[in-house]
Amino acid sequence: MDRVITMLGFLQRRAARLRATSSSGSAAIEFAIVAPVLALFLFGIIETGVIYYANSALTNAADDTARLVRTGQVQSQNLTKSQYIAQICSEMTGMISAMTCNSNLQVDMESFNSFTNANYTNVINSDGSLNVGAMQFTTGNACDTVLVRAFYPWSIMTPFMKSLMQNMPNGKFLITSASAFRNEPYTAGASC
Repeated sequence: MDRVITMLGFLQRRAARLRATSSSGSAAIEFAIVAPVLALFLFGIIETGVIYYANSALTNAADDTARLVRTGQVQSQNLTKSQYIAQICSEMTGMISAMTCNSNLQVDMESFNSFTNANYTNVINSDGSLNVGAMQFTTGNACDTVLVRAFYPWSIMTPFMKSLMQNMPNGKFLITSASAFRNEPYTAGASC
């Protein structure tokens, strides 16, 4: 009988010790429940950061090439729309390949006599896609007001974020840049 009591006490102490240490596996289970949500937030933050960086790179490149229009360099060199797009894409190296940029980047440039009657034409369809047929490429003359917009449809990389972030069809986010300026008097005898 003493032996049974001793064995029973041993088993009770052993069970108590196992109960005390049994909560160590609960952290792994809790992490398995929380990990997908944490990954979604982490990838969402990274994706948003990359999109903002790409938007900043596009804005900087579009502003630099708009300066070429403002100073008359595009007009004097007779740059075509595709050459102008290639110029923007050459300044966005590191973000996207030049070939991908040249095939996806769209530019709308319109010129007016003054700022008073200048306005952007709507080039975005109701579903968020671009209406490329409505886009123009008119660099204007000396002292003209020019409105320039650049559009790049960014492919959202994170599958879970496509439905949350897309503003275009097919899981894309439209990155845009816009500039409004008056051309300098770059021709002889021109005055604004």
